[in-house]
Amino acid sequence: MKYLRWLLKGTFGLLILVILAAAGLWLFLPDRYVVNTPIMALFESQPVDREALDSRLELPAGFSLSLYATDLDGIRVVRATTAGDLIVSTPRTGKVWLVRRSRGGKNVAKQVLLENLNRPHGVEAHGGWLYVAETNAVGRIRFDTESGTVSGQYEKIVTHIPEGGMHWTRTIRRGPDGWFYLTVGSNCNACEDQPLRAAMHRFKADGSGFETFATGLRNSVDFSWAPWDNRLYATDNGRDLLGDDIPPCELNEVIRNGFYGWPYSWGNRQPDPDLGADNPEKVTSSTSPVHGFKAHTAPLGIVFLDGSQLPAAFQRSALVAQHGSWNRSRKSGYRVVSLHWDSSGTISERDFLTGFELDEAVIGRPAFVEQGPDGAIYISDDFNGSIYRVAYGEQQINTGVTPTSASSGNDDNALSVTLTHSAEELAQQIITGDQLYQQYDCASCHHSSRGVEGVVTVPLIRLGERYSQRSLGEFLAAPTPPMPAFPFTAEERAALAAFLLQGPIP
Repeated sequence: MKYLRWLLKGTFGLLILVILAAAGLWLFLPDRYVVNTPIMALFESQPVDREALDSRLELPAGFSLSLYATDLDGIRVVRATTAGDLIVSTPRTGKVWLVRRSRGGKNVAKQVLLENLNRPHGVEAHGGWLYVAETNAVGRIRFDTESGTVSGQYEKIVTHIPEGGMHWTRTIRRGPDGWFYLTVGSNCNACEDQPLRAAMHRFKADGSGFETFATGLRNSVDFSWAPWDNRLYATDNGRDLLGDDIPPCELNEVIRNGFYGWPYSWGNRQPDPDLGADNPEKVTSSTSPVHGFKAHTAPLGIVFLDGSQLPAAFQRSALVAQHGSWNRSRKSGYRVVSLHWDSSGTISERDFLTGFELDEAVIGRPAFVEQGPDGAIYISDDFNGSIYRVAYGEQQINTGVTPTSASSGNDDNALSVTLTHSAEELAQQIITGDQLYQQYDCASCHHSSRGVEGVVTVPLIRLGERYSQRSLGEFLAAPTPPMPAFPFTAEERAALAAFLLQGPIP
């Protein structure tokens, strides 16, 4: 994995820079190189700490929170159906789920709608179809909202999306104009990227008419339309390795053929130190964000609220999930904030759901937000694989009393390859995995003796305590950023996992 070398050249992007070696070493690095992230969250979802959730999470007066569902490893996008169910994606497992609404006071249940997909992220139900944005394609399948079932064949309608890379998530939403919109993140931290990257595109319901809608969006993980004027807004994650407090993450009002600066500028047309000076015309032609979030907060999901059941302050508002920083000496984000538009269009930001991070200790990472037809707000948390339900005017429900029952589907298909059990075949897998480890120069990121000066390496130790061959293969299919996804086949992921699990890697 030669990504650190590519990172420093500005041609591939940031990779896994986690501080597992030498406790406290990051404190002595310049702040632009700081790696300060919940370590275990990079590898797998953590158990829900219900006591901590009860004692730490805070909401504005009148709102209550409950733990709606859990055991959804690596959950990301959550979208409500008109029937009140939730469609959610778990990219790492290759699955799309339906979380059924509570009926007759019974606990919610979950079921697999689709599996064996290529890092499915964005989901959207419309017109009798369920649309799914995989990392390299958009597909759809017939979907009955009332029964919550799919039928027929899953068909891919857009197939030329660049795959994987530093930002491998793809998000899809249907606009008020009837077009479907798709965001594709950059392949790197700061570079002149390949076509279709760092952009928003759109196409018709059958996949035809594909066109690029806007560019210069480094990593717009979510977007939505304000219901009062149908203006389109997208969150965007600013670049890394410039220090604790720059550049800001962004909220952009996206218009057709708009250019939003990356990688030449950020903020209010501030030239990027790597590429801005040599491209002044790109800097001056860029559109500034309409709102700046604190640096490295990583804004992901955004939802505009139907305020009919909410206080007056939330009549022209949106919620944004801030996933939380990793490239900052003191953590920031790890919360849900509310944005409020006044009559002049000025946007102000307030805390909405806080407490996931306290004194550098993290118990959750909000990823996406959605409002259901019942007016309740649903928030996904990929740190512990959960969904929270926030409601206004309801009695507080203890976060530990709403378990979920699971219908997990066929987990044996998660790698899309049969895992071997014969000693001879396992030995061959280990040999192949060793070759892949050398081919991608994994040691440059995972062994201090081979690492790049000034960047923390991540030793691969005790993997067997956290992973099976299958679950490690799933992680390699959809690794947690900042580690990019590499174009391994299912067989190669299984082989590399077998090699990594055999013991300490020399």
